[in-house]
Amino acid sequence: MSNDKTNNNGKKNVRHLTEFTENILVVDDEQHHLNSLQELMSQNGFNVILAKNGEDAIRRLKTNTIGLLLLDLNMPDVSGNEVMQFIEAHKINTTVIVVSGESSFEAANSALKHGAYDYIKKPYVTENLLNSISNALKKRQLEMENKQMQARLMESEKLHRYLVNKSPDIVYMLDSHGRFTFINKRIETLLGYKKEELLGKEYTSIIIEEDHEKAKHTFNERRTGERATTNIELRFRCKNNDCAPRHFETSVIPIEISSIGIYSSSNDITSTKFLGTYGIARDITERVEAEEIIRFQAYHDMLTRLPNRTLLKDRLNQAISHARRNDLKLAVMFLDLDRFKVVNDTLGHVIGDQLLQAVSVRLKKCLREGDTLARIGGDEFTLLLPEIYDRKCSENVAVKIIKSLEKPFNINNHEFFVSTSIGIAHYPDDGTTMESLIKFADIAMYSVKGNGKNGFRFYADHMNAAYSNHLSLENDIRRALAQNQFRISYQPQINIETGEVFAMEALIRWQHPERGSISPYEFIGLAEETGLIRPIGEWVLRNACAELKRWREAGLSNIRVAINISACQLEQDDIVKNIVNILHENNIPGEMLEIEITENVIMKDIENGINKLTQLSNHGINIAIDDFGTGYSSLSYLKRLPIDTLKIDRSFIHDMQNSDEDASIIKAIIAMAKGLGLNIISEGVETKEQLNLLKAWRCKNMQGFLFSRPITQTKAIDYLKSRSKNTKQFASMYKSGSDYLNG
Repeated sequence: MSNDKTNNNGKKNVRHLTEFTENILVVDDEQHHLNSLQELMSQNGFNVILAKNGEDAIRRLKTNTIGLLLLDLNMPDVSGNEVMQFIEAHKINTTVIVVSGESSFEAANSALKHGAYDYIKKPYVTENLLNSISNALKKRQLEMENKQMQARLMESEKLHRYLVNKSPDIVYMLDSHGRFTFINKRIETLLGYKKEELLGKEYTSIIIEEDHEKAKHTFNERRTGERATTNIELRFRCKNNDCAPRHFETSVIPIEISSIGIYSSSNDITSTKFLGTYGIARDITERVEAEEIIRFQAYHDMLTRLPNRTLLKDRLNQAISHARRNDLKLAVMFLDLDRFKVVNDTLGHVIGDQLLQAVSVRLKKCLREGDTLARIGGDEFTLLLPEIYDRKCSENVAVKIIKSLEKPFNINNHEFFVSTSIGIAHYPDDGTTMESLIKFADIAMYSVKGNGKNGFRFYADHMNAAYSNHLSLENDIRRALAQNQFRISYQPQINIETGEVFAMEALIRWQHPERGSISPYEFIGLAEETGLIRPIGEWVLRNACAELKRWREAGLSNIRVAINISACQLEQDDIVKNIVNILHENNIPGEMLEIEITENVIMKDIENGINKLTQLSNHGINIAIDDFGTGYSSLSYLKRLPIDTLKIDRSFIHDMQNSDEDASIIKAIIAMAKGLGLNIISEGVETKEQLNLLKAWRCKNMQGFLFSRPITQTKAIDYLKSRSKNTKQFASMYKSGSDYLNG
């Protein structure tokens, strides 16, 4: 199909966009597609540049001379999505039209989310492609012309200056009957209306019916000056209702009596006549959606989308007040999945998280409309049953939940059988406050755990004895701090290209006088729950920095120490001050300390976390994201963090040879880190095969049993001295693939 036009002399004219031309970069790894698009573009008068792959495209984009990009998605080296990520990361002023053979909705949706202007599927209709290119260039032209117009009209009269300054928004004027007499072209790009079709119509034609009453006081504004309406939020509807209503913040500013004549001019003030209203409407849909997301995140668990502890407590307090006023009963049920830790430890957090999501779906199906199911953390859920008649009601729900979990779960070709232990407390029989009901339901759940699991129990007073064992461990942790029962081991982080040990990660161990060695997995959770993680964390920091000082005094000045920081520690107001003071006490530069945090720690309190980590970074302290890829951080927030290093979680390394999905994730993390200029460390490396694959993927920093198990504090300095003398030998061993288990 030809898209050329013919003039009166029979000659073909190529398509032009007035005098506005820009370079068009066409990217495709298939030569015949490049040739076809080049010919089509040239015939239609466009300036065309060709790129055979994504890497070539990025090189040309760096010149910042490309106005429009026709981009294929599926390319062997650097994909189209990665090219768009590069454009977004480097804020390159280029409009992207994806031209791809990928027909799935997910591919199109992903491309549009990455900033694509349009998505055109191969084989394409020539007219559609040219129209998309034309519209994209027109949009760029309008944006450029708008900037030029603002510069030219800066000294123009007040109305013109007002309209130009607000031209990215909808600018409108109404007559005294509320009918449009002027509306700018922004209405077309935002809502799909042609401005000509709105002229003469009432403003209500673009406002959803529910907001008509509110709009009366905005669009029909008669006041002037500071008394005029500002910042009123309304919802406009798209043409033909083909998209969701958009939110607008409207500032109506009637013109003051002047020659423009919104009010008629007259020497007699009493005879002035109201002529109409003018104003602007700014699209705040993204802000509204962001606020909704923030509100949702504040009150919901982002993994399961269930209410979190905060929302549960709010609803429980309301339910208790309602029950007290109306002499009603309610139940609180505490659910803990049995042996869930085994899933995380054996198959990794990714599978564990998918299992939690699947479990939450089944649990929700067991509830009434007014019930609340909340995820408290880990594999723990709490259920609020308001307005029940007796214990039989909560018993029926508990039985229903247990039966709903009997059918196996199938996740990524793995079959899981899940059971749960449920503790139940009732208002007012067991407790009359939110705290007591949650506590007693928790105690009843521990009673089920101690008696075979997979069942439910109602709270009874005698259960407090069993719960005291839980408290006993808490007391043991306090004694461990006072009696110096904790120990620190160090695991080296290796640069396999140079053979150097560049850092040692500090790992806490507990040597209990009666129970023997206790794994961190057994007490860290309780320490975080009770707040004891804060003094434990400070103990680790002080002792690790003191040990680092000894290494430096022994001539090992290039080794830094890496220390894990929990969410509870990061929440401390004085965390930055404490860390900096400990560094100063030991005469240690900030760059010799690395703080390791997980993604979930960041997302728990995003703004506070960003602020404190930035302060630490300003002191030269390195920031590493531990277990990267297993959390649920937003990349938009990660970009704001002062991150130096990403640590690939051991769960991906463990099965990377047998899992294409894990291998793809690892390569994606490495590519992202390199694109952002970050260091990358693979942890949990245990085999030569894993090392060789990681080397092939250009990951040079590793940690794991293949190089060394955690070393006691007394042996660490000798290990580091030995390594520093034989760096080249180890580099050669890693390169040649010699037997280098434990260095």
